This record gives sequence, structure tokens and C-alpha cells, in this order.
Amino acid sequence: MLVDDHRLLREALHAILEKAGDMVVVAEAESGSKALALARALAPDVVVMEIGLEGMSGIEATRRMLTHNPAVRVLGLSIFEDQRLVLQMLQAGASGYVAKSAGSEELLRGIRAVAQGETFLYAEAEAAIVESLRTQSLQGMRKDPLGRREYEVLQLLASGKTSAQIADALDIATGTVEVHRRNIMRKLDLHNVVELTRYAIREGLSSP
Repeated sequence: MLVDDHRLLREALHAILEKAGDMVVVAEAESGSKALALARALAPDVVVMEIGLEGMSGIEATRRMLTHNPAVRVLGLSIFEDQRLVLQMLQAGASGYVAKSAGSEELLRGIRAVAQGETFLYAEAEAAIVESLRTQSLQGMRKDPLGRREYEVLQLLASGKTSAQIADALDIATGTVEVHRRNIMRKLDLHNVVELTRYAIREGLSSP
């Protein structure tokens, strides 16, 4: 199953996978919520999941999907190559990650690998994670300033979502979103949505 909010890209990926000859695209979804419904109905072997989906992020969709369909193998896909996003996707249960810049052959390799129960990271992502872990070790394993849920709230805030929309996307209370917003601004020493958005773009959590 292909999950991406850009129809043109889904159509291009569909053509590439069908041409490969050893895989069949059983469904496409443009949102996390639709992907969850289709995964329950169809139980695909592999889901290629865009990380930066509007509304419910690909990270949250992956976490929920694997809670209900633990046998599904998820391969993360994103335009960003930030090691933090790769780590968050893996922590959500994904079996691998490929950047959109990696090319079709790398994507096919990734799908085949996770379908066989392997973990797959394209070379640049693997190098970035190793470097990140090495740096953290040298710095005494410095902790990330934000938690997983705070990163998800920040990503949605940066995309222009209201607190009510974020609460609906993440299935949490609006008041909880406001608490996360205050904590994010306090931890990052940021004072308004513009500064939050700039930070999110700089960290690869949102596109300009």
C-alpha cells in the first residue's frame, strides 16, 4: 500500500512498483486515517508511508497501524533526510526508511528487504544515524529537548493547524495540545508561532 498526500507521486510510485513484476499495489491512501482503515481491511504485506503527511503524521499513523496490524511491515518515505525523523519512524515500529531523493532502485530494494523481515536504511540515512549516535556519545548522550508527542504537535502547528485540529489528528484533548504548545515554547525559548515554524523548518519537521 502506498501512503502519500501527493497524488502525482503516488501514481508515479504505483507505476514503478507494478513494473517491477514481483509486487502488486493493493491500495493507495492520501492520509493517515485512510491508511489505517485500508490496512485493517486489506492487511497489506508492506506499507510505504510518507512521514510528513498533513494532519496525522506518518509516524503516528505507523504507530497506530502496527498496534492493530503488527504483521504489517512499514517502510518510511520522506523528502527530508533528518536523522531525528528516521529515528522517530523506527521507534514507531517502521522496518526501514528511504528518502525520496534515493531513487526508484533503492525504494524497490527497501520494499523487498522489509517484506522479507529485514530492516532497511538507505546508505545516507544509516550514516547519518551512526554519526548522530557517535556525537551523542561524545556529548554524554545529551537528551533531545522535546518528546515524541511534542515533536508531532510542533509539526502540525508549523503546518498551520489549530489546536482543535491537532487534537483531532492526534486523538488527544485540546487542552493537552495547549499544554504541549506551552512546553514546546518554554523548552525551545520561542515566543510565537512564527518562531515555532522557523524552528520546525530548520529541523526538517516542516517544509518552507
